[in-house]
Parts: sequence; structure tokens; C-alpha cells
Amino acid sequence: MRRSELLAPAGTPDCVKAAVRCGADAVYLGTKDFNARRNAENFDGDTLQNTIAYCHAGGVKVHITLNTLVSDAQLPAALQVIRHVCALGADVLILQDLGLAALAMRCAPDLARHASTQTSVQTPQGVALLKDLGFSRAVLPRELTKDEIKAIRDSTDLELEVFIHGAQCMCVSGQCYLSAMLGARSGNRGLCAQPCRLAFSAGAPGRCDLSLKDLSLMDHLDELTALGVDSFKIEGRMKRPEYVAAAVTSARAAMDGSPNPEIDAALKAVFSRSGFTDGYYQNERGPAMFGIRTKEDVTAATADVLSSLRRLYDKEQPRVPVDFYFSMAANEAPSLSVKARSITIHVKGDALPEPAKTAPLTADMLRQRLAKCGGTRFYLSDFDCDLDDGLMLPARCVNDLRRQALEALEERLSSVKQVDFTDEFSSAHCSISEQSACVAGPPVHTATYRAHTPEQTKKSAGKMPKFHVFVRDAAQIPTDFSNVEKLFLPLECEENLVESVKNRGILPGVHLPRGIFGRHGDVEKLLRRAKALGIETAICPTLDGVAIAKKCGMTVFGGFSLNIFNSAAVSVLESIDVKAITLSPELTLAQAAAIRTDVPTGVWGYGRLPLMLTRNCPIRNVKTCAQCKNASFLTDRKGVTFPVRCRFGCSEMLNSRPVDLADKAQALAAFDYIELHFTTESPAEVRETLDRYRKGTPPSGEFTRGLAFRGVE
Repeated sequence: MRRSELLAPAGTPDCVKAAVRCGADAVYLGTKDFNARRNAENFDGDTLQNTIAYCHAGGVKVHITLNTLVSDAQLPAALQVIRHVCALGADVLILQDLGLAALAMRCAPDLARHASTQTSVQTPQGVALLKDLGFSRAVLPRELTKDEIKAIRDSTDLELEVFIHGAQCMCVSGQCYLSAMLGARSGNRGLCAQPCRLAFSAGAPGRCDLSLKDLSLMDHLDELTALGVDSFKIEGRMKRPEYVAAAVTSARAAMDGSPNPEIDAALKAVFSRSGFTDGYYQNERGPAMFGIRTKEDVTAATADVLSSLRRLYDKEQPRVPVDFYFSMAANEAPSLSVKARSITIHVKGDALPEPAKTAPLTADMLRQRLAKCGGTRFYLSDFDCDLDDGLMLPARCVNDLRRQALEALEERLSSVKQVDFTDEFSSAHCSISEQSACVAGPPVHTATYRAHTPEQTKKSAGKMPKFHVFVRDAAQIPTDFSNVEKLFLPLECEENLVESVKNRGILPGVHLPRGIFGRHGDVEKLLRRAKALGIETAICPTLDGVAIAKKCGMTVFGGFSLNIFNSAAVSVLESIDVKAITLSPELTLAQAAAIRTDVPTGVWGYGRLPLMLTRNCPIRNVKTCAQCKNASFLTDRKGVTFPVRCRFGCSEMLNSRPVDLADKAQALAAFDYIELHFTTESPAEVRETLDRYRKGTPPSGEFTRGLAFRGVE
């Protein structure tokens, strides 16, 4: 059976040692900036250099996490991080930002690029698009079922990485704006404050209906290996080294077919939220998946348990096989050769062998002495020798030869193998040009910089842009379409709704769901129905939607939750023929206006921003779907209510109040359009809102400016 990689988290140098000594094949870690765990200790300077050297000496790969969104102003600094990790010989970049990924491909084409789970890719079509964009691996969402993983595996030869253990967010990775909206600390920028672990109740006050138990697929590793998963990933860069040691030891034991019940029990007792869940994988979603960190969970982490876990990594483990060859002849200094991973070291002794007075040195005696590699990461694998008869050599001399050879081998194995980095850029504003690949295969999207001036971003000063209006039901369709450039209906709406809109002389577009998962076939069928009804435009909130809509021949617009944060990312979408792009709602309007683009761009202008996309409905903890009627809400610890609306098998938690920028025409004038999203609004509220936006009238009642002016950290 093929062997899957075991990939461990490392937030500190001690976590690296725990991972390597307990049997990880690779570790993933971040530098001080641009990673999704910016609050971890992380690595920089000599610490990063020493860590990569230490891992490589043990045959362990190092994946560098650059898995956050990067602004135009930050792109040069992010490229310097890539330059630095290339110089240190890192093996992989894990990336979320499409623009940074494209620049990395241009600057460091030999450095592997893995698409972070933050890219939110859920379907075979989305994974195929990742491959076209130059990624060599996709880190899959935790929410996939076994059958959905299999469907993706059967569709691609791209490497696939699956989370097998650790904390799991309620929200699909890359689709959460809760922390950003509540406190300007963006999960997409590595500073999530985890407000979802606080009380958000679907029923009685104080319930934590957004808190899931930790994930564990330890019982399914053989099955995942058989499915063809390339890498098993353990979550936990914010956790202590004892956790890393326990999780890696447990996973390695399971992978080797010899589970360790004692370690498994300690892992569950000390590092869980009242146990683990495999609900997503088993396609068994519901209340049983929810859990919190209880007082009992905390007290289970006794000093004795932690001390026992610490012993798992308190010294080096012999995990690197070495071949030994020893030669000893009369009147010649003895020599020892050691070989590991194609590297051979030769050393010669200082003392000459002497005629044996009693027992001469034999091959068996020599093998026993050379096998004593204690305290190092090496162990004797193959052994051969060439010994003249009747000679002896003190044990001290053999030990010295072994020590010298293994020290030299360690140094050679840990030596830096730099990855080439091409520095062609001097500006932070980027675009992507498509070039043909040098070998057969899909186009390769590579990056070039181009400068722009603020004048190039200006539209009609002070004039409100055109409206792109989104509705959820027929009652919300406006009667007055002045300044409305596009009307988007739900992809799954009834056919007669489309016809009624067309009969009014309006050709609508369709907006796709953010959560598709195993229903990509349904999305394709509905898109083909829309195409047959004469609909030409589909706005796509994820790369999955982009890929499926392009396959169906639709004109593709990019939605807000593609998280387009810089000019380079805009140009990636341009290169794959996306005709209009809604920029990230986490940008300020000033940042968004400065982005250079050759296609129309817009921003979120009105509506309750979806703060979470969940595959496990929190309302089902207290109500059935029949009782809910798609009209329920969550209440936080301050009594604020957040509507929850279900769509296409997933749920969205909406903000407690709408973003309202009706009186900000001057700031909005830089854009080609603004999006107005109507979800919970009545027909009268829709009419009133559109009228205010046409007139530039300030909002009243409860509203928010969102992140339009304050932005995120």
C-alpha cells in the first residue's frame, strides 16, 4: 500500500522537535508575518534557518505558511519572505492569496505551491482550476465527506491533503468574516479572535451553537490512504508541543497498523472539547458534532499527563537509516564510510590496528559497536566490512570513528539547498500575464508588475455607481429599475420567476451559492437550465463556481467571497476570463479604489454581510427544519441577534445589521458598480433602500459601515 505523508503543525521550535522526534514526515510553520496564525510564536532569522536545517537532517520537509490575504502595499514584503525561505531551502509554500501565488510562481518556479484550505475549494471542478493556476496540491476543507473526497481524488492527479486531527471552525475556511466585522481582526489575515467559541445561542441564552468538537479521523487513516490522499494534516500551530507529540505519535501508530490506546486516551483527555468528532467525514452532521472546552477538559491536563507526553520527544529518536562500511588492514589506519539519502561520508582513524593478544575484532563485534548510535537520529541499516584476520582495535577508536562520521553526516544532511528566486519587481502593483507553458499542459499564469497612478482608478467623481441588486425571493424584486445595471436571482429559483422578470424586459443573472460541496452536479444542471432560459451571467462566490460556470458557457463575474485583496489577484481572475470582480469586503474603500484593473470592479454597498458559511446548521441544535422555516436567528451574549438562512444544503449566519453606504457616493464613485444585497428585507424596505441610494440619503435605524473605512488588521 502507498504511504501517505504525515504533516505536523509547529508554532515554536519545541513543537518542531516534538513533530520530528515523534515521526512526522513534514512540518508546516509560519514566519513572523503573512500567515494564518500570526499570534503564534512563529519563526524568523536564525530560528527559521536552524529549524529548516534540523528538519532536513532528519529527512523532514518544511512547508511555509503564507496563507493570508496580502494588500498591494504588502506584496514587496511578502516577496521578500519568499526570497528568504528560498535561500534557506524550504520545500513548500502554502498560499491563500491568488495574486501572491501567481507572483511566487514567477519568482520561485521550483518551489512547490500548495493551495491552502482558505481557498475554499470544495469540488472536482475547483480543484482542476487550482491545477490550472499552478498549484501542485490542494488542502481540502474539513467539511467534506468520504465520498466527496473520493470524487475529487478520482477527478485529478493533483496532490490532496486532508485534515485528520485538531480544532475545526464552524465556518468553512476562507468564508468567515465574523472576527473581522466584530473587531477588525480578520481570519483571512491571520488574526482571528475566535468569537465563535463564545455564546451564540439558537435557543436558551448561553448556548455555544457555533462551537464544534475537535476533529479526529485517526480511525480512518487506512481508508484515507486507500482513497489516495497524499498527506494527513494535523491542526494546531497555536498548541503546545505536548499536543504535537501526542497527535503525531497517535497518527504514526495508526498509520503503522499498531494503534497506541494509552496515547489516544491522553490525547482525548487533554486536548479535546468533550471528545472528538468525525461527523463531516461520515456524513453524519447534527448536534452530536458540537462541543465546548469544559472545566473537566481543562483539569484533565494534569502535570503527570503532560510530563508523560513530554517524554515522547525529550531526546532524538533513531529514524534515519544509515549504511555502514568499515575497513581495517594491517599497518593502515582504519576507515569508516556511512551513507544516508545518497550522501556518503568517509573518515579515517588516528590509531593503527594491533595484533590481537586474545580475541581479534570480528564482524559481529564491530556491528554491535557501530550500532550504538544512541542520542542521535541515526540507526544502523546495512552493514559491511573488510577486516584482516588477527587484528584488534580498541572500542574507543571505533566509537570515535562512528561519532565523527555521524556528525559529518548530520552536517551534510542539514546543509542548505537553495531554491532559485528571480527578483524582477520594484513596485507593489501587479498584474498577471498568461504565458504558454514550456511543456505540454494547461497555461501557466505568471506575474509581472505594472505601475499605475491614482488618476487611472477614478470614475465619475461624486456620482453613485450603477447597482447590482441581489434578491432571495420574488417579493424583493424592485419595480423601479433606474440605476440598476444587473439583477441577480438565486441560481435555484423557480423557472417561472425567471420568466416573470424577463417579461418585464429585464434579463437577470444568477448568483451561485457559496457552499456547493458534493452538489456540483446540481449546480451544473441549474446553470444549463439558466443558459437555456437566456440567462448569460453568473456571479460566482468561489473558485468552484467560477470553474463550473465557465464550463457551462456563462459570462462569469467574481463574487465578494473570492477574497480579492490586491491587484495581482484581480489580474489572475482577468487571465481566466472573469468579466467583473467584486473586491474583498475586508478592504477599505480607499484600498479597493487603488487596485489596478482592466475589468469592472465593485464593492459590497448594502446588506447583511454573511459572516459565516456553515455546513452544519446551528439552528438544528434546537429546531427541526420544519420548525425553523428558514427564518431563525442566533443570539450572542449581549442579546444581539444574527439571522441564519439556509441555502443549497448550507447555512449562512448574517450580520445583525446591514452595511449601509447610501450617503457615501463620493467614496463609492471610484467603482464601476456597487452590490446591494437583500435578504431579510420586506418589499417596502427594498424600495426605500433603493430610493435612498439613488438620492444619497443617510441611513436611519440600525446599520453599520462595515469595514469600508476602518479595514482590518
